Amino acid sequence: MKKNKSLITIAIVLLVVIIACVAGYFITTSIVENNLKKEKAAQEEYERQMTEPLYTLENYPKVDASLATQPLTNAFIKNFTGDENIDVSTLDYTNTHPGYLRLVDKEVDLIVVTQPSEDELQYAADHGVELEVTPVVKEGFVFYVNKQNPVDSLTTDQVQGIYSGEITNWKEVGGDDAEIVAYQRPRNSGSQTGMENLVMKDKTLMEPKTENLLETMAQIVNYVSNYNNGKYSLGYSYLYYATTMFETIDPEVASNIKLLAINDVKPTAENIQAGSYPYNTAYYIVTRKGEAEDSPAYKLKEIMLSERGQRVAQKAGYVPVTPVK
Repeated sequence: MKKNKSLITIAIVLLVVIIACVAGYFITTSIVENNLKKEKAAQEEYERQMTEPLYTLENYPKVDASLATQPLTNAFIKNFTGDENIDVSTLDYTNTHPGYLRLVDKEVDLIVVTQPSEDELQYAADHGVELEVTPVVKEGFVFYVNKQNPVDSLTTDQVQGIYSGEITNWKEVGGDDAEIVAYQRPRNSGSQTGMENLVMKDKTLMEPKTENLLETMAQIVNYVSNYNNGKYSLGYSYLYYATTMFETIDPEVASNIKLLAINDVKPTAENIQAGSYPYNTAYYIVTRKGEAEDSPAYKLKEIMLSERGQRVAQKAGYVPVTPVK
């Protein structure tokens, strides 16, 4: 009899345990499902906020941009208006130097460009305008050679030596016995200002031969990539233009150049984000200083620097100034 009672008790206990386990399973599953639903709803709301139109094309502030930042400003315009089908060829862009002049002359609200040159700062000062320069994405100033050139890395001293005219042969930097053809850009171009401020600093930049002074970044890439004429050439640009952007312009030409490491640090997005690449720089939002908080320039600048703006920049292939989700 006692034995039967014990068996009944054990059976009841087991039944209770089983019921508790089953109930616990369903409760836990319900909690997990509810949490997943909440996370999904939160993600959907986040995505909605990241794509909700903030402007129309008609009331979008007037923006100018350099050649290398036009894909960035295009991405901003498309995202902030919610219109991915905007014909970007109709947008009113010039380039770095004329962009600065237009900003000072109040023809545009803001520009997205490289840092100002001495001439551009002076033009602003002469017109009673002070510029506010704010990084919007990180960038690297890069040097490149033809992919057949055996040199893979230069030191900062070697780069300065080449462009001051002290080093003239590739064998002086570990390469073949051949003259270095060092291309340059015109004064006040974005890459030439970068060359002067980031690389040469207090060193005197040599006067280029006429044939080594090229008007556009595309010309330098084309010259350096050409095996017959460019094997011993050296050019410079910004990472985004020399890689992502030029690969869409002419992938075959882009494949024939090789980016050089500086001090053995390669110009990768990771090294630029970490700050280990020696020629780290940025693209900048430039506005007239003292813009009111309700002005078109101030509001658009804040959106470009927001989580949403930085996410758009990263998606467009640039390195955001702050890591994003």
